[in-house]
Amino acid sequence: MTNAFEAISAMMKTFVDEAPKPPLHVGEVMDLWTAFTAFHEAHALYQIGLNTTTDKDMQHVLQNALDGSISDTKKIEKLLLKEGVPLPLVNPKKPLSEPDAVPEGVKLKDDEIANLISAKVAASITFCAQAMSKTVRTDVGLMFFSIQINLMKFAAPLKNLMISRGWLRIPPKYNPPGAPDRE
Repeated sequence: MTNAFEAISAMMKTFVDEAPKPPLHVGEVMDLWTAFTAFHEAHALYQIGLNTTTDKDMQHVLQNALDGSISDTKKIEKLLLKEGVPLPLVNPKKPLSEPDAVPEGVKLKDDEIANLISAKVAASITFCAQAMSKTVRTDVGLMFFSIQINLMKFAAPLKNLMISRGWLRIPPKYNPPGAPDRE
């Protein structure tokens, strides 16, 4: 299914690249600026996770998340600078550290890292959809669409890892009053 989304996106991009672009409106700027800031915060989370986990699968997930997020953030940065929008201040990159050197009271456990990332990714997917719906410029909408697809491609393997390790936090079942009992 992802290939269909990518094909549609690529096709629409060819039309958009040649169309005259109006200036960004304040909502587009705010959403791009917010995404840029939020993704930089996510970079810090991924780096902290890489500095604290010894689990090879989790390290792989975190590195993929960091690489994908950096790529998406660079797209946003390039557009903001091209449009003359000043970039927000962001935290500097975290230095590498040895996971065994991090004290237990400070170290995040693997299930905590996975659930923080999962929540951040879910919120980012929703944010991209909302931002996309407010855009006037098609190139901005397609950028949010592309980022949303990248997030969804990352979310599925993360969820599978969380299920396989017993880390997925599932809400309790809900049976509305009067509904037949379901087992």
